[in-house]
Amino acid sequence: MPHLPRATAPTRPDAGAAYRFDRFTVRLLVDDLTFGRDAPGAGDPVPAFDLPTLDGGRFRSGDLGPRPVLLVFGSRTCPVTESAGPVLRRLYDEYADRVRFVLVNTREAHPGDVFGQPRTAGEKRAHAEELRDRHGVPFEVAVDDVDGRLHRAMSPKPNSAYLIDPGGVVRHRTHWANDERSLRSALAAVVAGRTPPRPHSRRMAGPLLRAVGHLPGVTAFAGRTVERDVWRAAPPLALLGRLSRLFPWLPADRRGPAAVALLGVLLAGLVAAVAALT
Repeated sequence: MPHLPRATAPTRPDAGAAYRFDRFTVRLLVDDLTFGRDAPGAGDPVPAFDLPTLDGGRFRSGDLGPRPVLLVFGSRTCPVTESAGPVLRRLYDEYADRVRFVLVNTREAHPGDVFGQPRTAGEKRAHAEELRDRHGVPFEVAVDDVDGRLHRAMSPKPNSAYLIDPGGVVRHRTHWANDERSLRSALAAVVAGRTPPRPHSRRMAGPLLRAVGHLPGVTAFAGRTVERDVWRAAPPLALLGRLSRLFPWLPADRRGPAAVALLGVLLAGLVAAVAALT
């Protein structure tokens, strides 16, 4: 049976306004951690889309080209996207001749008082340029519209990645694009003409810990309201982000695990102190 195209996005009239949030909340955090039931997965067609790219081209669902496509969502204020930048460049260096890489700029994951949520097409393009320049992206960068039609149709996660065949069918979905092991395994299978060993990756702890060390940098760039909002929505992540600042000599990806280790030592010491007093 042929695959049927999906709708491009939910049609609720206020969906676009809700998508362009100004403050990160608990509800957004929960949404970030789970895919919706209707989110395209392995074996599903991608929704119809036609997006401009920063180089003057188009990224179209009906004209993906002869190679598989690695579609990655991301934004300048997403700590996981910060962590994923080097991963994507390494994979591109290895697979550029066999896979089309496209980074789609989305809404800002953590808009702040300095670098907020884009409200116009021009601002959205400027944010995409900032994202490209920040990571030295050597491949296509596409710009979703202000209301995030494609992003919403795919279940809007901050830094998800989809491996799509030339016919527009998803072959693998990864929750976080800094999950290099998952992406590398899927890419190796697809370019060899095989089905990826896993249809999706739900790895959570490792990707998020690698991203924690990038949270202070996002706050410094986007504005102090970012840290305030994270403290309110996700206190454990905010605490780990603050502790990660104590390890400036480590690569940013390793500061989160170091912060967890430090917190474990502090808690163990507190438990021992309490036990000694009782």
